[in-house]
Amino acid sequence: MAQLHGAAFEHERSWSAEEFATLIAQPYTNAFCAPDGFALTRTLAGESELLTLAVDPAFRRHGIARGLLDRWLVTLRDTTDTAFLEVAADNTGAIALYEKLGFDRAGLRRAYYARKNRPAADALIMTKALT
Repeated sequence: MAQLHGAAFEHERSWSAEEFATLIAQPYTNAFCAPDGFALTRTLAGESELLTLAVDPAFRRHGIARGLLDRWLVTLRDTTDTAFLEVAADNTGAIALYEKLGFDRAGLRRAYYARKNRPAADALIMTKALT
């Protein structure tokens, strides 16, 4: 996961193998995996957060992210009120996908994503009502 995350987020600080191991070991955390991508989520108290979604850059725009998100959202039926996520405000492809899946823009975190050799990027907070 750490290697794939590093490739998917080449301009941002990627997560280490230790960070992934710690996250996966925590209660309420779920991993959704595909051969060329994965999603990590945390669901608790009627809310579910997409912690990260990574797809190998060579396999983007092949439906992998959509499939992972669909799998996540299906698990939330009848048990969760809201799904939410943060996405870099300049990641137009991801924002378009989230909007197609019914996520709405709910807020903005200024300079949230640290970037390597580039200015920090704002994060859009997006939510989807599930009930």
